Amino acid sequence: MSQHEQFAEDLALYALNTLQGEDRATLEKHLATCPECRLELAQLRGDGALLALSTMGPKPPARARQRLLDAAAKQAADSPRAQQTRESASPRRSWWGALGWAATAAVIVFAASLWKENAALRQEVMTWRALAGQQTLELENVRNVARAITDPSVERFTLVAMKTPPQPQGKAFYLRNRSNLVFVANNMPPLPPQKAYELWLIPAQGAPIPAGVFKPDAHGSATVVNPPLPAGMEAKAFAITVENEAGATTPTMPIVMMGTGE
Repeated sequence: MSQHEQFAEDLALYALNTLQGEDRATLEKHLATCPECRLELAQLRGDGALLALSTMGPKPPARARQRLLDAAAKQAADSPRAQQTRESASPRRSWWGALGWAATAAVIVFAASLWKENAALRQEVMTWRALAGQQTLELENVRNVARAITDPSVERFTLVAMKTPPQPQGKAFYLRNRSNLVFVANNMPPLPPQKAYELWLIPAQGAPIPAGVFKPDAHGSATVVNPPLPAGMEAKAFAITVENEAGATTPTMPIVMMGTGE
């Protein structure tokens, strides 16, 4: 057996960082003076990494797989002689040494495969949770719209133009005890650039409360659904003004539409 063959298994274990004690010290001393073994160590480390990555990404080069198979076959053929040499030089090393390079490489592949499967399962669970949450939110929005329109205690407000024939029209369905509001407008006039309509809740007492900013479509239609409103606020009327696109905290005169409860 040549000096390099004597260190063949030690190099494999050293590449996996499982070689310990006197064997490790002996190999490191040999590596300091042997460029051939240093090259073999670098190749073993590269092949081990490619083998592990083969379960998570593109297939590694065929030469890397063949090198590992050759190393495993060579170890199986030389193991009786190598075992006798090592037993005469030092006590039996850890169970990693007994498994050998081929079995240890298989452990790496198995662990990497499990990691990939677990990551895929976690991603799938997160996707289903997000989908379920979105569907729950959409269902709740539909229920709120239906409740605001059909509840017997809903207050209905019809908004008409203040200075022109009552062609533009808006209807507000306001459920006070749930703070639900659905507003539907028709035949709304087009807006100047960078302007928007703003809906206002006019309370029985106090200042008007912003109830949503909207722009009509090409047919003059628009909706506002469940804007943030104070809980239980009593509405005396609803009104519409023209504001900047971002909306306002107080109405800008004039009021273009207004309606009281029916």
